[in-house]
Amino acid sequence: MNIIGYIAAVLTTFSFLPQALQVIKTKDTRGINLTMYVMFVVGVFCWTIYGIYLKDVAIILANAVTLLFSSVVLGYKWRYR
Repeated sequence: MNIIGYIAAVLTTFSFLPQALQVIKTKDTRGINLTMYVMFVVGVFCWTIYGIYLKDVAIILANAVTLLFSSVVLGYKWRYR
């Protein structure tokens, strides 16, 4: 059953990559809600800490990578608002 967790982690984590790449390329963040992304980044940070607490590699890796991608988008949103 762990394989399902890893597949879910890979798919949901890397779903943020196209958005991050588009924002980096275009610097267009008009369609991104700042409040939502702040809440999301804080939530993913909390999930990462929770994964560390549980020593669950799937939770840690998925959320750490998602935190990286979503933080890039949030940084661009903050800079180019």
